[in-house]
This record gives sequence, structure tokens and C-alpha cells, in this order.
Amino acid sequence: MSFRSFFRLAAHTQLLPVLESGEETLVGGQAVIEGVMMRAPHSYCIAVRRANGEIVTEQHALPRVSEKYPIFKYPFVRGIGTLGQAMWLGIKALRFSAHATLPDEHKTGATPETAASQPDTGSAPRAAAAAAAPAPAGRRAKEIPAWIMAANLMFSVVFFIFLYKFVPLYLTDLLATPFPALRGQITFNVVDGLIRLLIFLGFLSLISRWKDIRRVFEYHGGEHRVVFNFESGRPVTIENAQRFVTWHPRCGTSFLLVVMVISIAVYALVPVEGFLAKFAARILLLPVITGISYELIRFAAKRPGSLMALLTAPGLWLQRVTTKPPADDQTAVAIRALEGAMELERAQGGELVIA
Repeated sequence: MSFRSFFRLAAHTQLLPVLESGEETLVGGQAVIEGVMMRAPHSYCIAVRRANGEIVTEQHALPRVSEKYPIFKYPFVRGIGTLGQAMWLGIKALRFSAHATLPDEHKTGATPETAASQPDTGSAPRAAAAAAAPAPAGRRAKEIPAWIMAANLMFSVVFFIFLYKFVPLYLTDLLATPFPALRGQITFNVVDGLIRLLIFLGFLSLISRWKDIRRVFEYHGGEHRVVFNFESGRPVTIENAQRFVTWHPRCGTSFLLVVMVISIAVYALVPVEGFLAKFAARILLLPVITGISYELIRFAAKRPGSLMALLTAPGLWLQRVTTKPPADDQTAVAIRALEGAMELERAQGGELVIA
């Protein structure tokens, strides 16, 4: 894999929290490279359009993390489990899309939508009935080695910690030298949080200019439109889906902004002194902030009105950057992903309700 390809994959990995919905909802999704992953409560399907126009899919049964590990049924902890599973699934979907879009000079006899689909080993036997037939004989595209994906993930985690934890803290510490008033517990963390937010907005603004990322943002818009179409109760078609807006209140973009605001309050309540102690606290408190933010979003979602509007409004504004109007063929891919997920969900007899 070339350096450019590795960097491209790393950029997509950095955007996973922005592009996905981490809630255990009736239906949600995530944009990937030239495609979309859609998830139902107990199933998911990834659909990717290859360069030759065919759509390849992968679908599996996937139990909720709270069903496999009962500890994640409890408040604050459930957010960590749900979002952890969402990130794991996001990496899996990204890897599939990267494989599917690699040039394949040896591919023979493949037809659209031929990727194998197998249920999760812990799933109900009925899920097997919805599994698609294996792909026809022929050599598949050369896959990205697992060690490259692992290196990419490690690089992305280090980059995240450096950019959003180390840099804001370091800059705030520098500013506190000529401005001693910033040494106060509250003022220091407010400035630190504002710098973090500016870095986040600047990163999104810059990366959105990259052609590859703009394509992902178009698929992101297509995913949202198809979800809106499904939730409306109207037949899910390209024509119907294209009538909806591209920004959705359950998007990961909205969640990240809530996380950034909550982090300011949490850091201000932790009385630690010294650069290294503050830096360590920012890393160790990530699960706590995630759990609190998830509960707040969940509480607001179940009580529509001013609170929900207040929490989601900034994220909806920011989605003007992270979503773009999709073409009809991109929306068609999102619809195919939704159909695959719902087909497998029905085969399992899953109850289609919001968690």
C-alpha cells in the first residue's frame, strides 16, 4: 500500500465518529469509501459501488452489545459499550469498502451484489436463511493486510490524542504564561475547550476540500436521506429519498459536539495540577465523558422539544460541512444497504423498535 493510500485510509478512520450513528436505533448508518453501511437493531449491511458500477455487499447478524454483555444495559456504561461496538463495526465496514474499491485486474466472472453474507456465530439460526449466496468463482481483489489496518488504527488513535488532547492543552498552557488569569480552574478549561473546538472545525473544513472525502460526505448525505425516507413511512425509493435534507439529529457529528462541551465541564471539576497530570486526566476521563454525553443525548431524544433542539442544533449546522447532496447512484447504494440490513433483520424475527 502506498503512503497516499495509507493516509487516505487514516483520514477516513479519523472521520468515523463524525460519520456514524452510535445509538441502538431502528435504523442508522455510516458512510464508507464509495458506499454506505446501514444497521438495524440486530443486523447490518455494507454496500459499496466498485469502479465498474457494480454494487458489492456484505451483511451479517449482529446482536446488541447489551445482549451479549448485560453490564452494558446500565446507564453511563451502556454508552461506552454501544459506541465501542459502533467504532468496531465502523472499522470493519471501512475495511470492507477499502477492499472492494481496490483495483482488481484478476477478477473474473463476478456480478453485482455478489459478496458473501454470513450471520454472526452467536446469532439465531434463522439468520442463515437471509444470507446471500457466496460469490461466483474468481479471484477477489487483493485485500489490505490486517497489520496495515492495525497500524492505521494505532496511527489514528495517536493522532486523535495528539490533536485534540495534547495540542489544546499545550497551547492553553502557553497562553497562561502571559495571561495569569487563565490559570484558574474554570477559565483554563474553557479556553482549552474552545481551542479544541476550533481545531476540530478547522480540521473538518480543510479535509472537506479533499475530493475523496467530499465523496464520502456525499454518501453521508445519501445515508441520512434514506434514513429519513425510511422513518417517514413512505416507500424507500431514490425519488422519495432525494426530497429529504442531508442533516440528521442522530448523526455522530452532533454527538461529538456534545462530547466537546461536556468535556469542558468535566475537566473543570477535576482538580489536577501540572501539564502531565492534566494530559493524563484528559485521556483517562474519555470513557466518563462518553458515558455522560450518551445519556444526555438519549434523554433529550426521548423528550423532543427545546432540550433536543438545543443539543442538536450546533451539530445540524456543522452537518452542512460533513454531508453533501448525493447523486442518484449514491442514494441507490444507501438504499441497497438498508434493504440488506432489513432483510436480515426480518429473517431473524427482530423487533423493529427504538432502543
